[in-house]
Amino acid sequence: MPETTPAASAVLPVLPALSAQAERLIELGVHEIAGLPAAELRAFAAAAEAPAGGDGALLTVHPDRAPASAVAPLLHRDGTPGFVVTDMPDVDLFTPLDTVAVPDAPLYLVTGLDRGDHMANWSPNEALPALTEEHRTPLLLTEGIHWVLQQPAVLERNRCFMTIGSRLRKANGALDARTPAIWISNGTGRDGRERRNASKVGWCWVGNRHTWLGFASATKRRGG
Repeated sequence: MPETTPAASAVLPVLPALSAQAERLIELGVHEIAGLPAAELRAFAAAAEAPAGGDGALLTVHPDRAPASAVAPLLHRDGTPGFVVTDMPDVDLFTPLDTVAVPDAPLYLVTGLDRGDHMANWSPNEALPALTEEHRTPLLLTEGIHWVLQQPAVLERNRCFMTIGSRLRKANGALDARTPAIWISNGTGRDGRERRNASKVGWCWVGNRHTWLGFASATKRRGG
């Protein structure tokens, strides 16, 4: 297993207040994708903020309500919408690992976010047990997308991240060898030059290492 490199970690921008996050989701139309009234998002955020209960938390819509394919195009960067790679048409079939507990609610909070820079050049197979040992939970793909929607600066060249809490389970019960990630397109190959610098949802093999991908995680998830 690679050694961690704490010096490589960066200070990440602070998330906006939950009320501001709710307004951002409403502005983007996420509430309409999820079939939720705007008032419900605002009420959830207001209740979670008092008394100071939402500091540093990410307001998230459950993936069953707002799947990755629907919210990835909202990741505008340099005026270009985000996208899912063409060889991942099954992106919405990537669901939480059995070990990842997601609140049974349309809206919930994710706390203690970390991009996992210190695990760059680890493989998903190496990172998952290490996160578990640290009592951290890997982010779902949709949670990672929500994070970038609220704080685009958390996605930067050479410091992007994987979201290995989401995996695809095959018909025989085994896990597909792909693990989802969010990074920045170079505009090459099938991405197309017009997508250069766009936010990109793609995948990596579970046993491969990448120097520019950390492993996003959190301390916990909770409903309001």
